[in-house]
Amino acid sequence: MKKNNKWLIIVMAIIGITHIFPFYLLITTSFKPMDDPSSKWSLPSFSYLDNFKNAWEQANLGQAFFNNIVITAFSIILVIVIGAFASYPLARYKTRLNKFMYLLFISALIVPPLTILVPLYKFIVDIGGMNSYWSIILLHVTFNLPMTIFLFTGFISSIPVELDEAAMMDGMSRFGLFFRIIMPLLKPITATATILAGVNVWNDYQFSVFFLQSPEMKTMTVSLSSFFSQYTNNIGWVAAGSLLSALPIIILYLFLQKYFVSGLSSGAVKG
Repeated sequence: MKKNNKWLIIVMAIIGITHIFPFYLLITTSFKPMDDPSSKWSLPSFSYLDNFKNAWEQANLGQAFFNNIVITAFSIILVIVIGAFASYPLARYKTRLNKFMYLLFISALIVPPLTILVPLYKFIVDIGGMNSYWSIILLHVTFNLPMTIFLFTGFISSIPVELDEAAMMDGMSRFGLFFRIIMPLLKPITATATILAGVNVWNDYQFSVFFLQSPEMKTMTVSLSSFFSQYTNNIGWVAAGSLLSALPIIILYLFLQKYFVSGLSSGAVKG
């Protein structure tokens, strides 16, 4: 048994190093000037912050960062609110219609967004949604709702129905029950859904590059994609821009990580 634990620790250490290694190279490259003669594997001798300044100014990352914040924040709020509202009746009332609707939501998970990109593009053009916040937010909410409903429905199903019955006997309405009893219990799965949806929206490229084509509406991923081709001779600027783009999601995960695993396991396994 001890030998098995030893090999398990070694395998976990190798996996951990494999995942951390690219971030190490990203950090060391970000803090080195272009003419630094040292190896890319070595730590920088001093913190060279001009890479971040130049990346921020030359790629207009300030406007792109603001666009990402607006789109991600509103998308997450709508996904969580709509997902929670939709999941409660699906979890509590096991009617044929609800079962069909649940399967319909889950089946949407297997549809790759790129397969419907052409009709989706035509639809957005027809409704005047090109280069607008509301259209891209609507798209993100639509494609992130199936996973959110799947997680919320499974988690709510694990909450005893007797809790609802006791609250109803005390004269509480369904809305009061949902907001005062159920919602506080959804904190772990809400954190999980927030991280999953947040990562998807923040790192989105496929929708942003097609539906946000004007320079002032570009997101971080689109700005960085052009940044790679324009400034490939200065890899320090590219690395600094990529690091700035990754920081918000890393911070979000650090704040919500204690709820992430428990919420994901509860939402995916139970129900």
